[in-house]
Amino acid sequence: MRSAREQLSEVSIGPHVLAGILGVPEGATGLVIFAHGSGSGRLSPRNNQVAAGLREAGLATLLLDLLSPEEERDRRNVFDIALLASRLSEAADWTRKRRELDRLPIGYFGASTGAAAALASAAKRQDVAAVVSRGGRPDLAADALHAVNAPTLLVVGGADLTVIPLNRSALAQLVCEKELVVVPGATHLFEEPGTLDQVVQHAKRWFHRFLSAPLPDPASSVFADRHEAGRRLVPALSKFKDRNPIVLALPRGGVPVAFEVAQALNAPLDVVLVRKIGAPGHEELGLGAMVDGAHPQVVMNDEIVRAVQPSSAYLEAETSRQLAEIERRRRIYRSGEAPLEVTGRVVIVVDDGIATGGTMKAVLKALSSAKPEWLVLAIPVAPGDSIASLRADTDEIICLTTPDPFFAVGMHYRDFEQTSDAEVIQLLRRANLRRQGRTRA
Repeated sequence: MRSAREQLSEVSIGPHVLAGILGVPEGATGLVIFAHGSGSGRLSPRNNQVAAGLREAGLATLLLDLLSPEEERDRRNVFDIALLASRLSEAADWTRKRRELDRLPIGYFGASTGAAAALASAAKRQDVAAVVSRGGRPDLAADALHAVNAPTLLVVGGADLTVIPLNRSALAQLVCEKELVVVPGATHLFEEPGTLDQVVQHAKRWFHRFLSAPLPDPASSVFADRHEAGRRLVPALSKFKDRNPIVLALPRGGVPVAFEVAQALNAPLDVVLVRKIGAPGHEELGLGAMVDGAHPQVVMNDEIVRAVQPSSAYLEAETSRQLAEIERRRRIYRSGEAPLEVTGRVVIVVDDGIATGGTMKAVLKALSSAKPEWLVLAIPVAPGDSIASLRADTDEIICLTTPDPFFAVGMHYRDFEQTSDAEVIQLLRRANLRRQGRTRA
């Protein structure tokens, strides 16, 4: 295996011909793009030390100058966060066109005003998986902080008394997964012995956690987790972005999938609460379902009801029990607020997958009766016959894969851990906080 130094190459990036230094170790599992707002960009000795440590850990690195020599002469450009962020995005787009980089998840490492540029760029991109800031000015990202989804690590020196409160303020505004690390005794440039080594270790830890594997082949029927499944739905749903859609998720597993969709479409996210009405002694057999909404509805499967012939007393009791559970979940998930109005809107219904489709059929029938403008079902995986059975109940179905034979939804996820109520609440809150931030911007 060649050394990291031997693998370094000078590159010219994008339409502005940005100067860069690219290093790709064998078997790289991720790519970290460095952002620095001043002329020391690709030649910054501190960023190069961090990059070397990341390459030793199996991560590709791209150091670059965000500004041309002429632009650097105007100091205002160093603080033009929108300009710096656009150049960083230009570099990220360039990496997607290179064969050795196009499948690697992207991380940003920002220093100085480059940290704000990294956050501003991450707020607009769906392919940035993590951000690390070293002695940065994340506060300069302003309203973009609310829109950042990429997990963000802020590292500041313990003796950098001016920058610490600015980072704490930015941390409070971020609604993504986040962490602030204060390196004891370090000043702004981390020149004290051993302090920059600590930055390298923290950056390795963060990027290893969130840049753990290459992006999957689009044709793959296996998803890393529900969030990745949602991101893979986005390209097929982007055509609805300008039609003011709303996104409704089936809790709990559908919420992480729908969160990614709502974020990409800048759409409000809500849950559609549904509870199966099970047969006497066989709760897994659905007689029908109770579906929440402005006017909760009971949708029965007439064929199964005729076969089972449950008593009216049983149906009344079971319906009341499931309505009580819906009320409980409404209080937990929505804090008692009314569900979103679907009449006249483009409505995108999302779940993490479908097996038989009985519960989803009830949801679609209930929503259809509310007369949305266009009703879309978006799911990562389902058997073909279930998809066929739902076509009459929706205007459009988007399903990424229909395996044959089909055994279970969970077999198509590497991580299919149960989604908790706490995660549902957190994602709903994050989605709507982020959307409010984008609307203000």
